[in-house]
Amino acid sequence: MRVRSKVWQLVIYAVLLMGVVVFIFPFLYMIMTTFVKGAYTLPRPYEIFSAVPNLDNYQIVWNRNHFARYFLNSAVVTAVSMAGGLFLGALTAYGFARFQFPGKEALFRLFLLTMMIPGVINIIPQFIIIKNLGLVNTYAGLWLIYIGGGVVGSTFFLRGFFEGIPKELEESVMIDGGSNFKIFWHIYLPQSLPALGTLAIFSFQGTWEEYFLALTIIKSEVMRTLPIALMMFHDQHATNYSWVFAASVIALLPVVLVYITFQKKFVQSGYNDGAVKG
Repeated sequence: MRVRSKVWQLVIYAVLLMGVVVFIFPFLYMIMTTFVKGAYTLPRPYEIFSAVPNLDNYQIVWNRNHFARYFLNSAVVTAVSMAGGLFLGALTAYGFARFQFPGKEALFRLFLLTMMIPGVINIIPQFIIIKNLGLVNTYAGLWLIYIGGGVVGSTFFLRGFFEGIPKELEESVMIDGGSNFKIFWHIYLPQSLPALGTLAIFSFQGTWEEYFLALTIIKSEVMRTLPIALMMFHDQHATNYSWVFAASVIALLPVVLVYITFQKKFVQSGYNDGAVKG
């Protein structure tokens, strides 16, 4: 029986290993291709493994077609959108979790209903609103849409998390005459760091990779975000796989770094266990 069990374990590990290879190989192939100079066709395995790691293609891409400028544009847009969406979403979730007011559940269900509407359908009415506000070709217009969209998802995610925080934790702040905002800032935000870390990853990725709204709102070339620049770069240099893959890796790096930074903040069960002594 032990021999059979070990055999099955080896089979399972072999299958898992094959799955890992299948999923990782395209990514490794893309990275290795960036080390090849002038890859106007997809390089063969011997060309990839014979390539010496270098940053030549990355330097060319970074300095070409204002790529660095577009990267900075996306960094600014994404940082403000992520911070604004998380903060306002946390405030809204706190209101739904801790206050009673008429129509509370109906309003929350209306929030959920807006999440069911595909984003493509919203582009035309969103553009009309942004145009009437005079915010076309401004980052303010993008921030208004990104933050507004992020608030709904953050509220839905954080409300349940806030409701799980013991109310007894508020007593220490209330005894000192603290306001509701002080309770929110000193109790609910620190206690919800795992949830906020999880939301930060998805918010950053969704905004960093967003293409259609940015293309619709931003008209000036110098204000374009990285997804738009990346698509234009692909159109201009589609035959040079070394440059195309190098540009893709550069665009992917911030998402990987944010994931590595916030991965320890993923929601963990029992985070609040022991916060209040019985």
